[in-house]
Amino acid sequence: MRFSELFKPVIRQLSKILITTLTVTAISATATKAAELELEKDELTFGFIKLTDMAPLAIAYEKGFFEDEGLFVTLEAQANWKVLLDRVIDGQLDGAHMLAGQPLAATIGFGTKAHIITPFSMDLNGNGITVSNAVWAEMKKHIPHKDGKPVHPIKADYLKPVVEKYKAEGKPFKMGMVFPVSTHNYELRYWLAAGGIHPGYYAKSDTSGQILADALLSVTPPPQMPSTMEAGTIYGYCVGEPWNQQAVFKGIGVPVITDYEIWKNNPEKVFGIRADFAEKYPNTTLALVKALIRAAKWLDENDNANRPEAVKILAKSTYVGADEAVIANSMTGTFEYEKGDKREVPDFNVFYRYFATYPYYSDAVWYLSQMRRWGQITEGKPDSWYEEVAKKVYKPEIYLKAANLLIEEGKVKKEEFPFGTDGYKEPQSEFIDAITFDGRKPNDYLKQFSIGLKDQQTVKEGKVAAN
Repeated sequence: MRFSELFKPVIRQLSKILITTLTVTAISATATKAAELELEKDELTFGFIKLTDMAPLAIAYEKGFFEDEGLFVTLEAQANWKVLLDRVIDGQLDGAHMLAGQPLAATIGFGTKAHIITPFSMDLNGNGITVSNAVWAEMKKHIPHKDGKPVHPIKADYLKPVVEKYKAEGKPFKMGMVFPVSTHNYELRYWLAAGGIHPGYYAKSDTSGQILADALLSVTPPPQMPSTMEAGTIYGYCVGEPWNQQAVFKGIGVPVITDYEIWKNNPEKVFGIRADFAEKYPNTTLALVKALIRAAKWLDENDNANRPEAVKILAKSTYVGADEAVIANSMTGTFEYEKGDKREVPDFNVFYRYFATYPYYSDAVWYLSQMRRWGQITEGKPDSWYEEVAKKVYKPEIYLKAANLLIEEGKVKKEEFPFGTDGYKEPQSEFIDAITFDGRKPNDYLKQFSIGLKDQQTVKEGKVAAN
């Protein structure tokens, strides 16, 4: 008998012992990790609106990132932003894809009062402003062209003669946006005001947002935007994708500008949860943020190589439910303006690069500044108030704790996060009107605008008055 045959039973027994030891070690390591992040709640329901920027939620679910964190998640589409917020507040939803202004507005009591926080910013850019074919035909007369195509960015200066014409004919110029505290409302207002078109004020006694307005803005749910414009109820709108590209696809309108051109790499949606949820379930909160960070990274990695797969996922009726071709128009780095005028816009949707997922205080301050500019915050506030509210709502400390856990696990790299920041971006000047925004000095920022409230101004009896 050969030597190896003689010792085979011994070798087999040693192998069993080794395998058992490795298994126990692996179980022990898993148990240690579980002990480090022991979930207080593992069954969660999250809400979203059917827009492409809900993608981190869909990807975290479809790619198993939630499950990797021990979370069993149900994703539910919501009828509109108000229903979504109300369901988070009353606990029917554990969290949701939210307009960046919603946690801020709820916390300061504009609308339904509730302390909502965000530990995660979902994306940058992603919106556009679309006008009807009839309005575009009028605008086009005033827009400079090069090589037979309109020169971009297209400013609201070229819309102003159209608005004045409608006004002279006794037709109010109506436009749609998705919610009073939506990015879309503030971006549309910003664009209009930069072109000398007054988008109107809010007041305690009148929350229509149409006081002194040249263009009348009203709420329309995102999926209904194209059909509402086609019916002639509105002449244009500001919305996220795929509802601008849908207008091109259907041949009923023309997207004239993207929010990337209004404010380069502007913050868009956030993931919102109740403050008491984060306090009661701190480990669960970290786990869900970890999953969302991984999803955002997947969406942007390798120069957007995963976007075609993301498009197929988002096209499902359970998520966005639009044609793949429509979703792909923007999600894969292009954007179609006038029919056939498709241009490269690689950063139209950004989910991870440029520290997109970090909840910057300065982003919160910009939204608050726009609430003040248009009268949703009715009275002047000191700069310290803006910072206090920003820190009450935006929670980078939770985000960075989740990021550190992922770094320890080898799933992300430290340089992918803005460690060491004070939560404020450097002053930003890449706006369509070239006005510089410094999040540390919101009142100085507001003073730069010719249209909008500043200092102690208020809106009373349909007029702007010094308080």
